[in-house]
Amino acid sequence: MKIPNFKDLILFEDDDIVVVNKPPFVSSLDDRNGDNINMLRLARMEYEDVQVCHRLDRETSGALIFAKNSEAYRNVSMQFEHREVTKIYHALVDGQHRFEGLHVDLPIGIGNKGVVRIDRGEGKPAETEFNTIKLFRHYSLIECRPKTGRMHQIRIHLATQRAPIMGDDLYSGKPFFLSKVKRGYKLSKEQEEQPIMKRFALHAKQVGFKLPSGEAIIVDAPYPKDFDTALKMLEKFDA
Repeated sequence: MKIPNFKDLILFEDDDIVVVNKPPFVSSLDDRNGDNINMLRLARMEYEDVQVCHRLDRETSGALIFAKNSEAYRNVSMQFEHREVTKIYHALVDGQHRFEGLHVDLPIGIGNKGVVRIDRGEGKPAETEFNTIKLFRHYSLIECRPKTGRMHQIRIHLATQRAPIMGDDLYSGKPFFLSKVKRGYKLSKEQEEQPIMKRFALHAKQVGFKLPSGEAIIVDAPYPKDFDTALKMLEKFDA
């Protein structure tokens, strides 16, 4: 994978905060994947004391907040703790689903091998609101508003609604092949069809919070190339 230039990812920056559009397949921090590069390491090539204020899954793209100093880090961390940060994700999911303010309140517990599960006995509270943005014949584009920030929260909450995220094999999502939506699509016998996206289709589209100065901001993260391509394929062949 080509190592991204951190400066090229910046969506917003001032003296205290940097918000970037995290590309897929780059971890937020050091993790068990053992990657040589992650977003925090990239950030520290530009800013010595920078800290990441929250995490996105390795495959998830989108808005990620960094603090340039300890005071800014405490400020944003407290907003996350008090659920004052607004987070909007977009997901492409299997099937047609008409969600209008669907509120999923199901506690989450940690299972084996990094898989989470719904655990009504000992799980931690987890709440997400879902709204349908657009319906296709075989898929739906869904807006996800997590109220809490549990591991894999959006992914498992969608799975409980029989709307697993496209390509999320951990929670029963299936890869998106063009042959499913494009009539007459054929490959030669020697070719093997590849999925349009090589990850699950989840993008942190927008984040809203207050800067240390008290100014409220909303930062929007454009879709990365793979998510945008999948959406265009659906609009062209699955509408």
